[in-house]
Amino acid sequence: MVHELKTNPEYFEDVISGRKLFEVRKNDRFFEVGDLLALNEYDEVNEVYTNRSCIVYVDYILNHATYCKEGYVVMSIKPCHVMNLESMCNPNSMWVDYTVPLVSNYHCTEKTDHVENN
Repeated sequence: MVHELKTNPEYFEDVISGRKLFEVRKNDRFFEVGDLLALNEYDEVNEVYTNRSCIVYVDYILNHATYCKEGYVVMSIKPCHVMNLESMCNPNSMWVDYTVPLVSNYHCTEKTDHVENN
């Protein structure tokens, strides 16, 4: 499932720079491992979206009363590759890289939707 979420600019910047590899969220959407989070940067001061977004993959969820506030989860996130539909018609460019700038640490294997460590 894809969850569209507002994200403050400071946290969005940390995600795309690779410093933030987790999301803490109220679990009102019943997040699951394998979900995708569409993080949309939102300026709360001006109450507008900034038109910056990224997609991340949830590969672990911590939902334990000892470590999480009741009703909240901590999700481990990894950058996600998105395939350009136009490339499906061109066998010479099957995989187009639209990855969040975390690719220095991760890469997506050919023809799969999971992320692996280098």
